[in-house]
Amino acid sequence: MFLDDLAIRQYAAKNTQRTALNAIIFLYREFLNIEIKQLKFSYAKAPRRLPVVFSHTEAMSVIHILPYPYKLMAKLMFGCGLRISECLRLRVKDLDFAMSVTIVRDGKGCKDRSTVLPKILQEAISNQIEHVRLILKQDTENKVSGVFMPNRLAIKYPAASHNLEWQYLFPSKNISKDPRANVYRRHHVMDRTLQRVVKKAIKESKIYKHASCHTFRHSFATSLLQQGYDIRTIQKLLGHAKVETTEIYTHVINQGANAVKSPLERCIN
Repeated sequence: MFLDDLAIRQYAAKNTQRTALNAIIFLYREFLNIEIKQLKFSYAKAPRRLPVVFSHTEAMSVIHILPYPYKLMAKLMFGCGLRISECLRLRVKDLDFAMSVTIVRDGKGCKDRSTVLPKILQEAISNQIEHVRLILKQDTENKVSGVFMPNRLAIKYPAASHNLEWQYLFPSKNISKDPRANVYRRHHVMDRTLQRVVKKAIKESKIYKHASCHTFRHSFATSLLQQGYDIRTIQKLLGHAKVETTEIYTHVINQGANAVKSPLERCIN
């Protein structure tokens, strides 16, 4: 069977096999009018790969090259352990300077969590908030619709979409049409834009790793482990549902010079 062949002979990834399965079901249901009730096939195994991480020097060299405001985005991903989507969806109200806390709303698994807010970033974030204030003032004068409000909050608090605290920390340069409400709004910076800029900075830094924006999050976790923080604390900061997911980072820091010394490095008396 085709799905067996993908898994056994072609060593296809689990997601590749899942995509093929969805395509087959769609073909039979929509074009052949045949409902597939049950299929028996071998499932592709998800490989257990170690995450790619930056050293502190590598992370900072990439960040140093990035232009504004992408530099601040990368610092938040590295300094707070944020996913790219969590960073770009940050709103002004999610940053608590007094408590040095960053609130992640509706993260993976539709869960909220709190993580650190480095004091070293507070001045840069304050400047960014002032930039957001000026954009909001301009948009209000130009009668641009307010920022997108989650769930039904736009109905409950109709004026809140024009309040500073609800604005995205990293607003897009351009106004775009929101198909959900058929109005023009200012959305946040798109993830592909940040990904493209970070990829370019990694290349310019001459870091020859399969790295991306997500590598900053991985590096946050390994850095905390190297500093001696316990695995449960790191799990909470990252928002992992299972501690086993967080434990994979222990395999990264237990490699190489952090744990095992090569025979080539033995002192010869």
